Amino acid sequence: MEKPLSIGLVGAGHLGKIHLKQLQDIPLFSLVGFYDEDPEAAAAVSKDTGLHAFSSFDELLSASTCVDIVVPTVHHFTLASRAMKAGKHVFIEKPLTATVDEAKALLLLAKEASVKVQVGHVERYNPAFVSALPYLHSPRFIEIHRLAQFNPRGTDVSVVLDLMIHDIDIILSVIKSPVKNIHASGVSVVSDTPDIANARIEFHDGCVANLTASRISMKNMRKARFFQRDAYIAVDFLKRKSEIIRMENLEGDPGDFDMVIELGAKGRKRIVFEMPEVHEGNAIRDELSAFAKAIAENKATEVGIEDGVKAMEIAFQIIEKLEALIV
Repeated sequence: MEKPLSIGLVGAGHLGKIHLKQLQDIPLFSLVGFYDEDPEAAAAVSKDTGLHAFSSFDELLSASTCVDIVVPTVHHFTLASRAMKAGKHVFIEKPLTATVDEAKALLLLAKEASVKVQVGHVERYNPAFVSALPYLHSPRFIEIHRLAQFNPRGTDVSVVLDLMIHDIDIILSVIKSPVKNIHASGVSVVSDTPDIANARIEFHDGCVANLTASRISMKNMRKARFFQRDAYIAVDFLKRKSEIIRMENLEGDPGDFDMVIELGAKGRKRIVFEMPEVHEGNAIRDELSAFAKAIAENKATEVGIEDGVKAMEIAFQIIEKLEALIV
């Protein structure tokens, strides 16, 4: 690549400002500025960062090769579709869109325009999950808890689209089998949509995933546990650490500190405890860097629009199950 890719950001709110900072640290990108529909907020961000505030979305598109969309979900489809029609590559925050129909329409637009699209399922880049990936082989049971203290910023969508969709994407990235059945329950406590939800997702290969998401917890928690033959993998997304407990066949005499299980005619197994090295990193910078690399090398994005659509489809099946419980 002869020169950096020009990129503009749309939406300079809380998360948008974080994206602005990370974009400036990515060599493959040249940040041309940002656009925010609130002129006063845009002026304040421009003053604080020294970045150019475009007066319109169209002006930003004209100055950019690609765009980073970090606005409320209800605006994702309109902005992303305009960017794609203008031939721009698009990074779009999760959830992909407000509806499954919009998500599928964006998928078609992306193919027609031949542009790269990456969806901001940032937990794929969480260093703890990345460190555990080499150990994940056909899990049979997955349990994930994603609990957050109440924050009014996320209540424009269901807790399923606000929080659980992270974990829907995680399990779909690990389990390649089609979904067979979904059970769900949830409760609305402080908003008009469920604030706490549980979903049991059954796959055709026999794997079962149990997901719980809450935005009214007293403390924050983001933990996943994967159970597979001869191994247990725990991932703490919040504390950024992973733990592996696995069993391996024991040949010969055990070591002085080995934990051994006697299985009679089936021999003996040794319990192995491992804590994989978790590399320091910023997941948002890593996902944006991956987006830039996909464009520069003309390769498929690591978390593509197809992944965003699949996560949306499962999320809305869960939401439908929840709505059926409301009387």
